[in-house]
Amino acid sequence: MTGLPSVDDIRADLPAVLARFRAGRTRAFSFGAGVPEAVLLTYDEFEDLGGETKFTVGPTVLEPAALAERLPAVLEAARAGSGTPVVWGESGEPEAVVLSPSQYRHLRGDDEPPPGVIDDPTVRRYTTEPLPGSRPLNLDEIAELMGPEAVRDLEEIRREGNQS
Repeated sequence: MTGLPSVDDIRADLPAVLARFRAGRTRAFSFGAGVPEAVLLTYDEFEDLGGETKFTVGPTVLEPAALAERLPAVLEAARAGSGTPVVWGESGEPEAVVLSPSQYRHLRGDDEPPPGVIDDPTVRRYTTEPLPGSRPLNLDEIAELMGPEAVRDLEEIRREGNQS
C-alpha cells in the first residue's frame, strides 16, 4: 500500500485534518507505517454509525496537541487489540475519532479480511461477478417485482408510445 500517511504525518497535521473534516474535503482515511494501523473519521460519522453504542469512549475530548502526544501509545494499544476509540477536537468539542481498522470495520458492520490479508477498511471493494443462478431481467420482470402500479405505468407508457 502506498500513499498512506504515516503516524508522524498525522501527528504533525492534526489541526489541518480537522480543517479538512470541517470543510467536508476529506472522508474517513487510514494511516500507519506502510499499512493501515488506524482510521481517522469525523465524530458525526462515528455517531451516525452508532459508535457511542458499539464502543466505550472516554469522557474527555482530547485537544489536537494532546492527541499528537498520545498517538504512538494509541496505536500501540490498537495493534495489541486493547485500544478504544479516541475522541478528539478543539475546545472540548468532539469533532473526530481515531480507531483501529478492526474497530472501523465493526463500526460499519463489515467483515474482517482473511488472516494475513492487509486491507484498508476505508476503501470499499465489491465483488462484481454475477452469483450462480443469476440471470438478466427484462423490463416487464422488473416492473412486476416493483408491484402492480409499476406494471400499469409501464403498460401506459407503451400505449402512449404506440399512439405517436
